Amino acid sequence: MQIDAVDFFYLSMPVVTTDADGSQDALLVRVVADGAVGWGECEASPLPSIAAFVAPMSHGACRPVGASVVGQKLDGPNDIRRIALDVARNSMDLLQAAHTFSGVEIALWDLLGKVRDEPVWRLLGFRSSEPKIPYASLLFGETPQETLDRGSAAVARGFRALKFGWAGFGEGSVELDAEQLVAAREALGSDGHLFVDAGQIWREDVDAAAGRTAALERVDAGWLEEPFEADAYHAYSLLGQRTRVPLAGGEGAHNVHMARNLIDFANVGFVQVDCGRIGGIGAAALVARYADERGVTFVNHTFTSHLALSASLQPFAGLVNHRICEFPAEPRQLALDMTTEHVVPDADGEVRAPDAPGLGVTIDTASLEQYLVEVEIVAGGRTLFSSSQHSLSLS
Repeated sequence: MQIDAVDFFYLSMPVVTTDADGSQDALLVRVVADGAVGWGECEASPLPSIAAFVAPMSHGACRPVGASVVGQKLDGPNDIRRIALDVARNSMDLLQAAHTFSGVEIALWDLLGKVRDEPVWRLLGFRSSEPKIPYASLLFGETPQETLDRGSAAVARGFRALKFGWAGFGEGSVELDAEQLVAAREALGSDGHLFVDAGQIWREDVDAAAGRTAALERVDAGWLEEPFEADAYHAYSLLGQRTRVPLAGGEGAHNVHMARNLIDFANVGFVQVDCGRIGGIGAAALVARYADERGVTFVNHTFTSHLALSASLQPFAGLVNHRICEFPAEPRQLALDMTTEHVVPDADGEVRAPDAPGLGVTIDTASLEQYLVEVEIVAGGRTLFSSSQHSLSLS
């Protein structure tokens, strides 16, 4: 097959707020090769991601992502890996290349799986899709009572693992954060898995983070996620020496090396990778196997659609000992409307990567029309991208 076209669709809720909720907009990617179609999603700001695909060449190591993709051969997994290497070489770190290519790469795997009538996880070499325990990924409430109510509602839906984060945690007093943690644990009960996401709030301030560790230990937090900036490895390592609470990070890794550095130098117990940011499914799979070899638990990161959720499950679908799975419990309607199928917990409250060709989900193009944002990128009097030239329907 030959990659004939790559189309981008900027989707957005009517109103986007400052909530730390990435499901408010989306960049959907469609790849077409010899009539076959695959879909992916970038976890990044949509406009810069589109621009990185079409931007005029700046110089030999800053070429548009599209130059390394369109027209390429696509006959197997090795072709996806080859294209990924071309993008990394030809665009380097001078574009938002990794984020843009992540959505394209996911779509390439989806397309290839559909053509071969195989789920992506099988193309990655796994024999089975193992069950994962989904944790409801939630934002802290404005008050401890609101946190309690949100957690209780998720437990009533069957979740036995919760993660609370952002929404001011770490910005105020240690006492207020402790009250939020107590409320979260009360909602979950004594037996469930409770995780906490600080959203990089302390940058690299180890003392500020350490001030919360006693409260985290009292509520038996399973991990403290992203206390620092994504590549503040030394700060991670120092904090890890001061608490019994395992540290987690990795969603900010935009290449395999950043994730490996967290494993090797940052003293993390969990590495969390977002397929829509790190370079796609193949890159995430490399990290998953690396983590498995070194005794660090791999966890998917996703807070958006079920297309992204399915993609994020593929890289560790067959790893039996890596059981925790992030699950977007309260996404915006846009994220829910993206696919006709959803990844849902089974009777045991567990989820698996779909056992269906490709990513196992179907894009609901009719439902998405209402969310489309018109985009036109013009440089030097030449139209580089126009959404009017890209229809969600191929008919």
